[in-house]
Amino acid sequence: MNDFDRLEPDAIRHLRLFFYLLPIFGFFPAVWTLYRRSGGRQERALSRFVVKFTMGWLMLYGLMGASAFTSESAQLPLLLTASFMTSGYFVLNLYLMVRLWQRKAIALPLIGKVGRLL
Repeated sequence: MNDFDRLEPDAIRHLRLFFYLLPIFGFFPAVWTLYRRSGGRQERALSRFVVKFTMGWLMLYGLMGASAFTSESAQLPLLLTASFMTSGYFVLNLYLMVRLWQRKAIALPLIGKVGRLL
């Protein structure tokens, strides 16, 4: 008997949602879910959020790095800002993973609910 056979479908879906919220690496399964148009409504909503959030972080991180590379006077503040954004990205993903583990709604201030995952 396979270990996954002993898990109920809800537990497998819950585990998949944790993979989506892994910083950087969760982007790829989220894109795959959206590409295949698979998963439930909550799973697709979380996948869309993860893709948008990761792409936004990556774009801002790249812009800050490029600006720091071309600027001579503001190099250190731009690099510090980029590192704070990266720390915020990781902390926010960790916060969402804790909310998911507690089986609470994954909601962000000023953004709203990503999906009801109870």
